[in-house]
Amino acid sequence: MEYNTSRASLIFPEYGRAIQEMVNYAKELPTKEERTAAAKTIVNAMAVLHPQQKDMTDYRQKLWDHLFIISDFNLDCESPYPMPDPEIVSKKPKTIAYPQKNIRMRHYGSIVEKMIAEAKNMEEGAERENVIEQIANFMKASYLTWNRDTVSDELIFDQLKEFSGGLLSVKEDTKLATKFVDLQDTSRNRNHHNNNNKNHRSGKKRNGFNRGK
Repeated sequence: MEYNTSRASLIFPEYGRAIQEMVNYAKELPTKEERTAAAKTIVNAMAVLHPQQKDMTDYRQKLWDHLFIISDFNLDCESPYPMPDPEIVSKKPKTIAYPQKNIRMRHYGSIVEKMIAEAKNMEEGAERENVIEQIANFMKASYLTWNRDTVSDELIFDQLKEFSGGLLSVKEDTKLATKFVDLQDTSRNRNHHNNNNKNHRSGKKRNGFNRGK
């Protein structure tokens, strides 16, 4: 028994080994007319294997390109499209540099750093205090996303003060949200309460209409 591990690697695994063997067979046919007829048959078979490609732009040309690539550019046949350039096909794309940001606390992300920077430039007052409290709540929510146990408000306050260089601090007796999920539950409960009120009002209207009728 022959195992795939002992066979040559597939150039396009999505077409399967049968297509690659058909291409190898077509390359050995004696006349160009026979190779052309075989190539057309193979392209049609490739299209059947991937019918979703019909919606792609120039999908027939892509099938012929794949055919020539599978043949290692050694299939001498008539094609409705020019053979792709082997150098362009084998050329590796340029490496895209991954953006490197020195985030001090990765579970908060860079957005917290941006929020803190904006809050530091705000004028003193109630609006600034409200923004600082919202940043602290966001930090606690982010912390609990990665650590489901617990986190004290004092830790969040200390980290906020540290990240801002001592320029941001919440007012005394501030209590942050217990858990991030509590905020979601509150929103769901509010929506559920509103829907119940709507249903109750609509029921009154229907009952009143029936009585009048």
